[in-house]
Amino acid sequence: MTSPRNIVILTGAGISAESGIATFRGPGGLWEGHRVEDVCTPEALADDPVLVHRFYDARRAALATVAPNAAHVALARLDAEWLGELLIVTQNVDDLHERAGAKRLLHMHGALRSALCAGCGAQETWTGDLPPGSLCAACGAAKLRPDIVFFGEMPYDMARIEQALAAADLFVSIGTSGAVYPAAGFVQGARHAGAETLELNLERSGGSGYFHETRLGAAGVLVPEWVEQMLAS
Repeated sequence: MTSPRNIVILTGAGISAESGIATFRGPGGLWEGHRVEDVCTPEALADDPVLVHRFYDARRAALATVAPNAAHVALARLDAEWLGELLIVTQNVDDLHERAGAKRLLHMHGALRSALCAGCGAQETWTGDLPPGSLCAACGAAKLRPDIVFFGEMPYDMARIEQALAAADLFVSIGTSGAVYPAAGFVQGARHAGAETLELNLERSGGSGYFHETRLGAAGVLVPEWVEQMLAS
């Protein structure tokens, strides 16, 4: 691999699983015992807002029981020390990257510790329970909802992500299934733009064939090793 300057890193559920956060799709397609269709779609929010709000309240509360692992810490170190352009794009809605110290970071699927006004689009930090009918501080409407990108909704910051991918020398995917679009297509976009591509994963993803190199193993081992390699190059 040639020496890159501009790096884009995509992280998925696999990096946070080692901290004790459940991966999105568990046995039988369930997420924390719920069908995804019941807790992560606009229709679910409209049909049963109490269930959806309580589900994310529980996920938000669970963040207090987990901590960043060695992979999060290593990426935060790379963020702090890398002199070129770097962007960490995470599909995860937890705050473990931030708590490890990462700054050049985008949450493309939203964040648990954030509330979104369905009326005016304002976002505000939210750490406790978020009951249906909570008031938006910006417009006063009772339309706050979990700031989560539901299935069928557009992920955040896609224009910025696509711009970064077009300028990247290296694209690295960590702990992703390669099954959820548009993130699953990032590797193809990066390769088309001329970037080298690397997958770090517990097992081969659905998009492994698009990567120049795949390294298999635990993120807590592979990511610190790779970061050491990059900072020494």
